[in-house]
Amino acid sequence: MVSPAQTKEIAYEPVIGLEVHAQLQTESKIFCGCRVSYGEEPNSLTCPVCLGLPGALPILNKQAVEYAMRMILAVGGQVNGHSVFARKNYFYPDLPKGYQISQFDKPIGTGGAIQYRVDKGEPQCCRLIRIHLEEDAGKSIHPESGESRTRVDLNRCGTALIEIVSEPDLLSPQEAYAYLVKLKQILQYLEVCTGDMEKGHLRCDANVSVRPVGQKELGTRTELKNMNSFKGVERALTFEIERQTALLRAGGEIEQTSLMWDEKKQVAEPMRSKEESHDYRYFPEPDLLDLTITSEWIESVRAELPELPEEKAERFLSDYRIREYDAGVLTDSRELADFFEQVVALFDDPRTAANWIQTEYLKTLNELKLSVAEFPVRAVQVAGLLKLVSSGKISGKMAKTVFAEMVSRAMSDQQRDFSPEGVVRDLGLEQVSDESALALIVDKIISENESQVQAYRNGKEKLFGFFVGQVMKETKGQANPEVINRLLKERLGN
Repeated sequence: MVSPAQTKEIAYEPVIGLEVHAQLQTESKIFCGCRVSYGEEPNSLTCPVCLGLPGALPILNKQAVEYAMRMILAVGGQVNGHSVFARKNYFYPDLPKGYQISQFDKPIGTGGAIQYRVDKGEPQCCRLIRIHLEEDAGKSIHPESGESRTRVDLNRCGTALIEIVSEPDLLSPQEAYAYLVKLKQILQYLEVCTGDMEKGHLRCDANVSVRPVGQKELGTRTELKNMNSFKGVERALTFEIERQTALLRAGGEIEQTSLMWDEKKQVAEPMRSKEESHDYRYFPEPDLLDLTITSEWIESVRAELPELPEEKAERFLSDYRIREYDAGVLTDSRELADFFEQVVALFDDPRTAANWIQTEYLKTLNELKLSVAEFPVRAVQVAGLLKLVSSGKISGKMAKTVFAEMVSRAMSDQQRDFSPEGVVRDLGLEQVSDESALALIVDKIISENESQVQAYRNGKEKLFGFFVGQVMKETKGQANPEVINRLLKERLGN
């Protein structure tokens, strides 16, 4: 028997498994024709099927099946030729039928894995148990200050979901965070889910337990719910791991329960005892036929899979000869990767394009809180700007001013020319590269500053910057730096 003193000395490690619900980007719900849309008038997107009215029969959405197949194939899982829908029985105010149509022992997909990295570490792998299709419940809007009752919005009822269930392979909150980031990226590349957690399009529950380091058997697990961001998942897991560890070291026991994470209080509080599968009284859905998927159907979906992030990054390295870090940033989202390739198709200098996009372009997107698709400055304008720099018509420093003005014009309501050429023309920023004209200015600056010239020639080389500054002042910053540097060195004798 382990004494209390020995219990305090035991080192514990966490074991984490995640259950992620991803709302599929279908136009209609999974078993009826109701439109899927966020932010509509409450209870305006419903029908007898998603309300569970007597006599209403579900019809399976083919697009939802194909989206599920995409995800299963993308993570290396197996699409099962035969799967069965089941009724999962439980009662909540936002589940009008009193049961949810889901899949239980015969899901559409099994196996597969998610590859991820924590920070810049080595690749790690989390195996998947299953991916299955199901319908979503509605939304309960609980009382806030001044309110006395819970309201229910059933618009979300019946929207198509896939649930992605991992093995308990994750060994830290940081690994869980990295796994979720990679999972979201894959879903977005496949264009099957927006990944927008604020709108509830991606939701995560976490099963976590701790065990003595070196022990193979899992400890008693708890389930964490109500985490609305990946950082929230990380914080909730950290809290629960510390709570369980402290309890075990004090000689206590972990109770299997579901916990609600309170982001404001930064604590997890008990909701109810953790349910097992028998609590839901699963049985086959009598109103739906078993789902049969042919090998031909599977291969047709496989043939349409897009290039995934890791594959795209490898191609960027080989095709464009950019840095590994740059390839990782540029393939973070499919739309950013596509934007980069559109710029490079018009401006044949991938490294310069990669550098500009990662600095000025992404910085501006983040400041404006816009996506690539929402940003009005397109690839053709960015490529045009880079061409002006490359040809010597403007300097790199000027390009930043031009880009800022392009953005300002593009974002305004006024119909103004925001092409790089138009902005350069309007602001009078075209760089002076005429060597004969610049030579006259350089000679003038040298003749007017004889003492500085003598000091420079006597070894005070830092004065070179003074001469450059004087030429730039004379030309109002529009002189080509490369030309004036060369001319100054020739005339100053260095």
